[in-house]
Amino acid sequence: MKRFLLAIALFCSAMVMETHAQDNMKAFPPAEPGMVRFVLNLPTQEDEDAFKVELIVGKTVETDNRNRFFFGGSVESVNIEGWGFTRYVLKDLGPMAGTLMGVDPSEPKVKRFISTGGEPKLLRYNSKLPVVVYVPEGVEVKYRLWKAEPAPTAMKKG
Repeated sequence: MKRFLLAIALFCSAMVMETHAQDNMKAFPPAEPGMVRFVLNLPTQEDEDAFKVELIVGKTVETDNRNRFFFGGSVESVNIEGWGFTRYVLKDLGPMAGTLMGVDPSEPKVKRFISTGGEPKLLRYNSKLPVVVYVPEGVEVKYRLWKAEPAPTAMKKG
């Protein structure tokens, strides 16, 4: 009987969490024409203050394998009026730029994911709200989770 009640409790908890996630998505409008909406639901962590989410926006293109490339553009934080939630928007992926190292023209091109340049977009980790990103069609969104050490390390006087 205890197992049965535990199973029912877990099922109900999962249903409440799913309903809560769907309710949160009501705040995020569908993507406008020419744009795509990406949604990331983060798992619950014991100490969410120790985590950050890095958004990586870019495109897979054919390039040489030696030069370093990046796209212009940056992801902006936009407050959703009446909800207090934040959505992230890349208005336009700028031109691709890179280093100018000479490469043998007979070298084959390779497919590489090229991201936007500049400082990384680090977000506060919050498993209670989805991370919602709007980008132009053809642009990819990736992410990386960062975790801090359990205790800070003291610096030495110099």
